Amino acid sequence: MSEDRLSFKEMCARFDVTPRTLRYYEYIELLNPEKQGRARFYTPREVARMTLILRGRRFGFSLEEIRQWLLIYDQDGSAAQMAALVELADRQLAALGEQRAQLEASIAELQALRDTVAASQT
Repeated sequence: MSEDRLSFKEMCARFDVTPRTLRYYEYIELLNPEKQGRARFYTPREVARMTLILRGRRFGFSLEEIRQWLLIYDQDGSAAQMAALVELADRQLAALGEQRAQLEASIAELQALRDTVAASQT
């Protein structure tokens, strides 16, 4: 095996994902490992894609959004992909801002309720 490729097990360990997750990402065409018989090997390209996939998930993008974004690179190159990223990021930043506002309102409401109850117990 070439040193620049990772086995299925090594890929799972490197990214701390389950075998099921890795197989699913392959199934939905996010990853395309080299196959030798039943064995799968992940090239530096697949490692880079996995890094982007996990980063995208952390930012709250759906797997379909990530898949479409990765396809843009394959079809139209990096400039088009970066333009799409700006658009996706703007949309996600707006959604996260709304979630933050809702969370801050919930925290304030719960804090007020907690303070009211605590004050009534003394």
